[in-house]
Amino acid sequence: MTHGTKIGFWTCTALVVGNVIGMGIFLLPASLAPYGFNALIGWTATLLGCLALARVFSHLAHLLPDADGPYGYIRRTLGDLPAYMALWAYWVSLWLTNAALATGAVGYITVVFPALQAIHPAVFALGLLWVFVGINLMGVRAGGGVQIVTTALKLLPMAAIALLGAWVLLHSPGSYTAHLPATPVSLKDTMAAGTIALFAMLGIEAASVPAGRVDNPGRTIPRATMAGTVLTAVIYIIVSTVPLLLIPQQELGNAGAPFALLMDRFGGAGFGRWLSLFVVVSGLGALNGWTLLVGELTRTMANNGVLPSVFSRDNRRGAPAVALVVTGLLGSVMVWMSYSKSLVAAFTFITRVVTAANLPLYLCCSLALIVLWRRGAVRGAALVPAVLGVLFVVFAFIGIGHQPLVLGLGLIAVGLPLYAFMRLRRKPQAVKVPTP
Repeated sequence: MTHGTKIGFWTCTALVVGNVIGMGIFLLPASLAPYGFNALIGWTATLLGCLALARVFSHLAHLLPDADGPYGYIRRTLGDLPAYMALWAYWVSLWLTNAALATGAVGYITVVFPALQAIHPAVFALGLLWVFVGINLMGVRAGGGVQIVTTALKLLPMAAIALLGAWVLLHSPGSYTAHLPATPVSLKDTMAAGTIALFAMLGIEAASVPAGRVDNPGRTIPRATMAGTVLTAVIYIIVSTVPLLLIPQQELGNAGAPFALLMDRFGGAGFGRWLSLFVVVSGLGALNGWTLLVGELTRTMANNGVLPSVFSRDNRRGAPAVALVVTGLLGSVMVWMSYSKSLVAAFTFITRVVTAANLPLYLCCSLALIVLWRRGAVRGAALVPAVLGVLFVVFAFIGIGHQPLVLGLGLIAVGLPLYAFMRLRRKPQAVKVPTP
């Protein structure tokens, strides 16, 4: 693969920031409002856990630069079956997320541009989904270029919220203490808030998924992963705290667009609608990033013999064409389900397992780093984020609740027959073990 078909530090960082900051952050203050100050404590725990996980991915990318991403990290340390189970659940969650982003974006677009309400929402959502499939069919650099632009644009409203918070603090500091949340602090509410916050942080692994397409992955991925995660953590803490302290708790909890409410109240009438435009940009940027990742992940799994080899085929631009088209079709089915009155409840129910489906990947990668430490391939300091990563995943499993956990495990079980079938068809592959 030539250098011109690879992506570098800025694109990888944009993948992390752009995929983490989707549409959820624009509703998150309302979701967390009932928890009061538990939300800030839960945010702190979640962000520290995510920073530990980001460090885990950074270490793995540095130690195994030729492993082609998380599948290779887990396969070389824990074996074929754990790698498949973790990545299968993660793979399904990606195209489920794409369907949710496409349908969510349509709702915001029609508010900003009412004339587009004439288009049937299902057709509109499918059109958006396939636009980004088409962009990524043009190659990883095309998709990466779009990601850089949309990430830069989606940071503008985040900056606006931060500047508004600073302006209020300077000119009316009493506003921050006029409506303090009344909910008492408790471990149960903190864990629940932390789990909600974790859903908004999914994507910290984004730079490592297309590892085979990254220029100098052993250096680029660790830097991009940490830079993207730290930047996102700072942004999230600021934009979650400002509305929590400036808007009464009950009113914030009932707000359909909390940031727009904040801007209209403290910035002036009309500012909220402009903010909604950036919600659209943010959602579309995330849709582009996840489309890129699901194509690369599908190709990686096919190259490792756990999905049919046809998924590894590239077009003349080096894009995983078959993988992108098939996952686009799967996402399209979910879009149609979301607009079916008889199936919408089922679709909503399925999307609840997305967070649970990501946790096996985080757990296995943390365990992979522990295995490398035991083999002597990495220094003792690397053990700290690995152990913290495991503990954080356990914390998240407890906080997520029984039902999503069972559904996540069921999702893994559904993929096992395919794994058994593909394993019978392929010959055993040699596993490379890093030397101390």
